Amino acid sequence: MVYVRQRNLPALKEYKYSAVDRSLVSKYVLKPFYTNFVIKCFPMSMAPNLITLTGFSFVVLNFLTMLWYNPTLDQDCPSWVYYSWAIGLLLYQTFDAVDGAQARRTKQSGPLGELFDHGVDALNTTLEVLIFAASQNMGQTWKTVATLFASLLTFYVQTWDEYHTKTLTLGIVNGPVEGVLIVAAVFALTGYLGGAHIWQQSAFRALGVPASLGIPDFIYDLTFTEWYMVQGTIVLVFNTVESSVNVIRARRARGDRSRGALLGLVPFFSVWALIVTYLYLQPNILHHHLIPFALFAGLVNAYSVGQMITAHLTKMPFPYWNVLGLLLGFGVADSIGPVLLANYGVGWPSSLGDGVYQTAFVFLMLGTALGVYGSFVVDVIVTICDYLDIWCLTIKHPHDEAAAAKPNGIKSH
Repeated sequence: MVYVRQRNLPALKEYKYSAVDRSLVSKYVLKPFYTNFVIKCFPMSMAPNLITLTGFSFVVLNFLTMLWYNPTLDQDCPSWVYYSWAIGLLLYQTFDAVDGAQARRTKQSGPLGELFDHGVDALNTTLEVLIFAASQNMGQTWKTVATLFASLLTFYVQTWDEYHTKTLTLGIVNGPVEGVLIVAAVFALTGYLGGAHIWQQSAFRALGVPASLGIPDFIYDLTFTEWYMVQGTIVLVFNTVESSVNVIRARRARGDRSRGALLGLVPFFSVWALIVTYLYLQPNILHHHLIPFALFAGLVNAYSVGQMITAHLTKMPFPYWNVLGLLLGFGVADSIGPVLLANYGVGWPSSLGDGVYQTAFVFLMLGTALGVYGSFVVDVIVTICDYLDIWCLTIKHPHDEAAAAKPNGIKSH
């Protein structure tokens, strides 16, 4: 399948990276550290995308240790596992930040770097949600699903914002900076305190707040994990509203209607309506096979995000269609038929049933998503590399400072 037409490729040469990072931590702490120390650890011959991919490998390693020690997301792990998750996440953040600096100093900046970086970030988001759920002993429950929804929505909205405003905007408090640091701190603290079970106790009771203060029971009994989810909900709403305002302003400034831009949020919520419906109808998948289903949901979002970034780079129309939604649609239709038949007498029997075949369907969806997203990634990367005469993970044309400084027509001997 062709994802980028030849007529759209000339727009790649008009690409100019634009980003605004308002984070004070990034400005005064992280960026000076990356610029003055970390970047010097990477050789000039190392491609920026290889740095990005190397950083992602630390998260993959963390995910594998999670599957080994806590596959049900509700068990305590050895302390060193939590420490390794914190280190792996910080290394990912560092490598993800340094790849841009490496691109600038090697003169390899370009649209492929932005596409590759966003694609890896999209995959990382899902893996980190599952690792975080394991660090909280959330289990295979609706809490983990809600955390996945919030994280994927934040990433989707940020990419949607960039498509319409042409600028990547990170607020004073944002996920890639403060969010990552907070999660890494939670991982380390979990290891230090002896396991994820500590987060499943009442926060007020654990902190010594007396119940006699008259705090309502439903608030007093909230666990640390539930308080984190409350905080995350507030941040999610704020970021979504802020991005929506940014998009509306940018569209109106260009004389475009804002209504069409807001429709870009429909694909995400449509898919998630199917996700929630399917899990509600199939509690066995929710409580026993949530990890492969979450990986599928993450790939669906990564595919949508990848399409948006590609459309942004090549100036194509906004991608509203995600073919992977058809799998969810079939799963919901197959699951809801027996419910309608039992309650209203009008429906149809399930072709998959509730047992092993339903589980097999989840892995079928995951495998199909891997194939579709993989074909998209390979096709787009190969197309861009061929057009721009570059390589993805190595530097095809190293920048020669001496040659660049010589006047045109003068050759060195």
